[in-house]
Amino acid sequence: MLRLYDSRLSGNAWKVRILLTQLGIPFERVTLDLAKGAASEPAFRAKSRFARVPVLELEDGRTIVESAAIMLYLAEGSSLLPDDRYLRAEVTSWLTFEQADLLRALALPRFYHMRGIANEMAGRIADFQEGAYVALAKLDNWLATHEWLVDNRYTIADIGMYGYVSMASQGGYDMTRFPSIAAWISRFQSQPGWVPLVQEA
Repeated sequence: MLRLYDSRLSGNAWKVRILLTQLGIPFERVTLDLAKGAASEPAFRAKSRFARVPVLELEDGRTIVESAAIMLYLAEGSSLLPDDRYLRAEVTSWLTFEQADLLRALALPRFYHMRGIANEMAGRIADFQEGAYVALAKLDNWLATHEWLVDNRYTIADIGMYGYVSMASQGGYDMTRFPSIAAWISRFQSQPGWVPLVQEA
């Protein structure tokens, strides 16, 4: 069975859990306590060269790191990753855009708010927002004329974008500025197999 190493509140790990669930792939979830330094433990570092979640451990013991790489691996041969070479490149472009333009700018302000240090980090949050609002506007403009990100169908491009964008307001972002993103989030959460970030036992 596949084994997924994640943490309770990681948006990147959440993407992978959504995908695994929607593909109907059974997996064992190993939830790490990052606040207690679990990612620095030698046993985990041997599985993750970047010492962060998510990590997907295959049945033969090999591991795949980074959420985009994991999703591309898992979605191979499914309807969530197009066979067409051009459309696959389009999927990859959105996954890259999310990681390059949005990930840190959305994830770190959210972290600062959760830790209760947003006021102390207000200057840094403002710096993040300056660039991220531009990127969010690009996403909103695209979604104003497209139901989904690639080929007018639900793919891992949407899953990759969804995680931290759906939680942006937790980092102080005014997401009322982006009605097309809001509509897309609603469509996303209506997909079969969607799971919330925190799943109660």
